[in-house]
Amino acid sequence: MSLTLIIGNKNYSSWSLRAWLLLREAGIEFEEERIALDEPGTADAIAKHTPAGRVPVLKFEDVAVWDSLAIAETVAERFPEKQLWPADDAARAHARSISAEMHSGFTALRQQMPMNCRAMGRQVSLPDDLTADIDRVIAIWSDCERRYGGGWLFGQFSIADAMYAPVVLRFRTYGIKLPDSARVFADRVLESDAMQSWLAAAETEVEVIEADEKGH
Repeated sequence: MSLTLIIGNKNYSSWSLRAWLLLREAGIEFEEERIALDEPGTADAIAKHTPAGRVPVLKFEDVAVWDSLAIAETVAERFPEKQLWPADDAARAHARSISAEMHSGFTALRQQMPMNCRAMGRQVSLPDDLTADIDRVIAIWSDCERRYGGGWLFGQFSIADAMYAPVVLRFRTYGIKLPDSARVFADRVLESDAMQSWLAAAETEVEVIEADEKGH
């Protein structure tokens, strides 16, 4: 089965990173098509692949799947041998829950700390809503390390790791200090060959999206 993943800018597109990292870390071959975001032709280019008007989009055979979590579930179905959800029932329920929590929540973190791979040492104010999001992420990572160990959130790479990987980059950009229990996961993500490849590609991009250049 031939897969094509449509993504946005690697420097800025956190949702693209989730789907891309999932495929790369799982060792699933795919073709990549990048559409620069926030450009005059962006909407028309994305509309060729999905009526939702957003990336990422996964295409195979005559199927198009959009939304990172939908893509992740589809990949897990199509490649069961990759074990992209934990085998244990309780751990799998836990992984699905925190993945869905990331998918639907953390609004303050998304809005006030946009992903920007090239930026380092940015500073933002930490109002209560953003602090609450940061604390909740740290609690999730620390709890998973305590319960499962191994660096990845559930011991071996899973969809949950892909869902939280962009937050690792956000914390890196904005200098969020992590306790040792949460740093284990952040370090594991940053050490991944797939993540290093993504970051290297982000460095070569020339587009600048001003809305995502927050901080000072």
